Amino acid sequence: MVGMISKFFTNIVNKYLPDPLVFAIILTILMFLLGITITPHSAMDMVNMWGNGFWNLLAFAMQMALVLVTGHALASSSPVKRSMTMLASVAKTPAQGVMLVGFSSAVACAINWGFGLVVGAMFAREVARRIPKADYRLLIATAYMGFMTWHGGLSASIPLVAATPGNPMEKMCGLVPISSTIFSAYNIFITVALIILIPFLARMMMPKEDQIVAVDPALLEDEAAMTKVLSDDATLAERLEESRILSLVVGAFGIVYLVAYFAQKGFDLNVNTVNLLFLTAGILLHKTPMAYVRAITAAARGTAGILIQFPFYAGIQMMMEHSGLGGIITNWFINIANAQTFPVLVFFSSAIVNFAVPSGGGHWVVQGPFVIPAAQALGADVGKAAMAIAYGEEWMNMAQPFWALPALAIAGLGVRDIMGYCVTALLFSTLIFVIGLVFL
Repeated sequence: MVGMISKFFTNIVNKYLPDPLVFAIILTILMFLLGITITPHSAMDMVNMWGNGFWNLLAFAMQMALVLVTGHALASSSPVKRSMTMLASVAKTPAQGVMLVGFSSAVACAINWGFGLVVGAMFAREVARRIPKADYRLLIATAYMGFMTWHGGLSASIPLVAATPGNPMEKMCGLVPISSTIFSAYNIFITVALIILIPFLARMMMPKEDQIVAVDPALLEDEAAMTKVLSDDATLAERLEESRILSLVVGAFGIVYLVAYFAQKGFDLNVNTVNLLFLTAGILLHKTPMAYVRAITAAARGTAGILIQFPFYAGIQMMMEHSGLGGIITNWFINIANAQTFPVLVFFSSAIVNFAVPSGGGHWVVQGPFVIPAAQALGADVGKAAMAIAYGEEWMNMAQPFWALPALAIAGLGVRDIMGYCVTALLFSTLIFVIGLVFL
């Protein structure tokens, strides 16, 4: 049955899902039309909101790009690649391969979303090398399905922002400690359940042998080595560029700072500390400054789709936020909620908002001002309300192709190749989120 459902959604996606940039443009037009029909704002008001917001997320975009490129650079280091090769050798059959990719990607995304996206796609390529009969589309789709665990993990932007002093919601509800979000019982249940479900779900979506799409061997060619062997007559500049001592010094700076930071503030993970952690590990594992630069250069290619689309989504977010559309959508759900049903209704409202704002931090800005006061008024758990926003975002990413772009860039595939499988994963994972939010 699962295979039939995934085949159905794959056929639908192949016919109707446009390129992600076109998808963003269509969403821009949709937000504009909704703004002028269900809010009191004029057409010029909506255009001004879009233009004023177009560059609003540059700082956040830079943080997200760094998460991606530092994660990619770390994943492309020789020790990490050797580890992936050894792990891929565990799988002997296509079924074992797709399950191993699902499990590894889900765990990696729970550690860090950028690292998980990149490692998942690279590991899927490694499995495809070792098991040519595996369906390449499903392997990459399964790697992306692991992204459903990221907002329950260590790089989750909403709970980390909610726990950071100075965040927009602090004056409203105070700081929300990660003990009531990331390390809560309901979040551990949801995240662990997803890690278990994704591999088995991917196994059940495997196409029949005569329908398998084999990988183009050209897509599996390995990246060029990042290290460079210097000649005896190398210049001083070249020796400095390939100096292991300089990398060790920078790595020592990062380690000392992070140890002191965590000693002073406890296990306070945020986007910046995660980026520094992965940058430090990456430059140490690549051994020389220029080897790391080459790794970053290779990683930066995967950000192209994100960089061009992020401004569009910033404009969409501004239209949704300033026109009141985000509040209208959120309040549709909040107004029929009580303390028990509030989290799951916030979850579904967040899923809808995610089509226009595919960003955890953006969700917090758009929905937080409505969700948090309502949670306090109803006596609902504020931490669970914040996580409901986060879950809706990560869940609906299975139907919103924005964050699939890095994995697709690494894999050499298009969004229509994987999205039918991802929509199937969205459908079958719903019960896990509902159980966690309602009963735990």
